[in-house]
Amino acid sequence: MEVGLTIALIILIIFSGYFSATETAYTSLSRIKLKNMMQKKNKRAELVYKQGENYDRVLSTILVGNNIVNIAAATIGTILFTGALGGELGPTISTVVLTIVVLIFGEVMPKSIAKEYPEKFAMLSAPLLQLFIYLFIPLTYFFHLLKLLAKKIIKSNDENRSITEDELITIVEESENGGVLDEHESELIRSAIEFNDLEVVEILTPRVDMVAIDITTPLDEISKIFRESGYSRLPVYKESIDNIIGFIHEKDFYMMLYNKGKDLNSILQKIICTAPTIKISSLLRELQLEKCHIAIVIDEYGGTKGMVTMEDILEELVGEIWDEHDEMVDEIIDNNDGTYTVLASTTLEDLFQYFDVETDDEDFTSISVNGWLSEIIDKMPEVNDEFDFENIHVKVKELDGRRVHSVLVTKIEKPVDEDKRDGLLEDIKKNLSDSED
Repeated sequence: MEVGLTIALIILIIFSGYFSATETAYTSLSRIKLKNMMQKKNKRAELVYKQGENYDRVLSTILVGNNIVNIAAATIGTILFTGALGGELGPTISTVVLTIVVLIFGEVMPKSIAKEYPEKFAMLSAPLLQLFIYLFIPLTYFFHLLKLLAKKIIKSNDENRSITEDELITIVEESENGGVLDEHESELIRSAIEFNDLEVVEILTPRVDMVAIDITTPLDEISKIFRESGYSRLPVYKESIDNIIGFIHEKDFYMMLYNKGKDLNSILQKIICTAPTIKISSLLRELQLEKCHIAIVIDEYGGTKGMVTMEDILEELVGEIWDEHDEMVDEIIDNNDGTYTVLASTTLEDLFQYFDVETDDEDFTSISVNGWLSEIIDKMPEVNDEFDFENIHVKVKELDGRRVHSVLVTKIEKPVDEDKRDGLLEDIKKNLSDSED
């Protein structure tokens, strides 16, 4: 009798470990890995994947099985220890011993192993689990009805259970910290996730920095502009830069000269016009459909606000693209004396991120440092204008005409708030006096 009960107790503890490990395995397994195995005709992986599709039924089966074996083990243990030690001491010793045994062999060890190899353990346990799913159908169906009842009683406001963009970025960061992704891969994925949030106004080349030509510009001057600018395409306007009528390609221009042509209209190509608030992902699709590389950004008054090229858009995905003719420019330069030279064309987002400024660039209407300076100073900036903002000191270094070309930025330690410090000291003194009393 006692031998039979002991064997039954050992079997129940083994099943307790099985159910605990199976629960952890099905919680931790990767559906992507399973799909890859399914493509290689792995039948076990296919079974696990199908079971995971109805995880509520799997979880109910595991919980029912685990509770049955644990309760049965506790009952048999009590019988054994009571018979061996008597009615007074037996139940207490049984509770202590079985708690330790179940905790070690039925919970901690099995779950630790399943956590390390979730896919392997799930595929190993899947056939037996499928048997338990069939056996426990009446019980799991009853619990399913209880769940439906609970959902009607407790209505959840969180109807959208889909993963958010912030959660995706967190997953990427965790993957990078865990060594699954390197820095370049994670940066590329983050850029792709945030790509659809960017608007044209955030990446455009402003009107004052555009290199464009009038339709009446002499051919030798156009050739000089091509050589000096290094651009392969030039926007063409008629009378005013607010009236862009198309663009010309460097290759077409020199081919026209070679054939002794003199009419720019013969090589003029259609140009796309877009609004500042259009998403760059939408503009990219439009540029691809129109087989065009340049878009002119039109402001609310119908004038030219700036321009965006396909290269500008792609750089938001893959980073700066430099060719052999580009002059590499660092937007933020460490002067090695505690100060940093920052170009005024730098975006606010890049500035705040570089100096760990705890604020939101969306609090300002400007995109670049140049516009931000005007917002802060509340006038046209001049050389040596300076101010403190959060943890940085900003000083206008150089002007380019009426625009700021660069600023000097110094990181500063934020001063301790005197009122907060005095209040903290008072609280400490009060706590000390209360403890003495």
